[in-house]
Amino acid sequence: MLLSDTDRDRLVEALGRHSAEGRLGVEELERRVAVVLEAQSREEAVAMLIDLPPLAVPSPARRRGKGHGDADVPASDWLPTGERFRDPRTDRIMRVWVDTAGGRHYVAEAPT
Repeated sequence: MLLSDTDRDRLVEALGRHSAEGRLGVEELERRVAVVLEAQSREEAVAMLIDLPPLAVPSPARRRGKGHGDADVPASDWLPTGERFRDPRTDRIMRVWVDTAGGRHYVAEAPT
């Protein structure tokens, strides 16, 4: 999926917040920001955040409290990750998405 300028801005902002919270030094922040600015795909850019913990609790309006599969479709600002798993409760394949605050969301993949 192509990366929009809005996506880049959100990711760079999130990296800045991680740096402000002491998780990234200046050199690492600069390296990750450079990758995000040069990235062509969302997957490539979001890889710069995937190893960092969530910044804040997602707002209640975004979380549905259903556990795995907490959303029927991803929100427009969620970025897909390469992570997938089988929900043991429903036996569905779930895809992991992250929002720019670092929150993780799970969306069931359509059966093939």
